Amino acid sequence: MITIFGSIAVGIMFAAYWLEPRSKWYVLVFATGSAATSVYSGLTEVYPIMVVEALWSIVAVRRFVARSRSEVSQVLH
Repeated sequence: MITIFGSIAVGIMFAAYWLEPRSKWYVLVFATGSAATSVYSGLTEVYPIMVVEALWSIVAVRRFVARSRSEVSQVLH
């Protein structure tokens, strides 16, 4: 069951990364997939990957916020 969870999490990450240019929301989906992969890695006791995926999740959330602010700024000008 845990392997299925990990496979789904990585699949979500891959699809969101591929679709990212289409919408800022895929950046947020990527962040969620990264967080899920981090949880999976922690459950399987692969701690280095857990840390890296947690960091990717944080980076993606920051990119989502920056992209959202950029889009709002463009609308206002």
